Amino acid sequence: MIAIDTNVLLRYLLSDDDIQTKKAIKVINGNEKVLITDIVLAEAIWTLKGKKYKLDKEAILTVLNALFAEPNICFEDQQTVWKAINDYANAASVKVGSKRKTADFPDALIVNKARLISKISGESLEGVYTFDVAAQKIPGTKIP
Repeated sequence: MIAIDTNVLLRYLLSDDDIQTKKAIKVINGNEKVLITDIVLAEAIWTLKGKKYKLDKEAILTVLNALFAEPNICFEDQQTVWKAINDYANAASVKVGSKRKTADFPDALIVNKARLISKISGESLEGVYTFDVAAQKIPGTKIP
């Protein structure tokens, strides 16, 4: 198994630098399993959704589903990432000021990772506290 950094994943997804994209494709399509850690996944999605690339929710979901379809790619915890994708897909929007906002994928990953860690440690998760009004629509979050 190998692991990749966010910049390798982004070159693979975006094909925006010929030399680095070829190298990223070679690494990801090579003979080793490729680990995408939670932080790499969150950083990549944050970048894709950000000011430069501006991918919307449907495009982000397409990217996430495509990563799951890649035979060499694995995640820290596939089930937790899958649950986060589901929560993100089903997150209701909320009005914040004059705009509508929905929770981001990293918000859903945070909640689902907290659930996993509490389960592993045998502790009861009382909730994930957040000031983010949109993230508060994810089941398991609470207002501080």
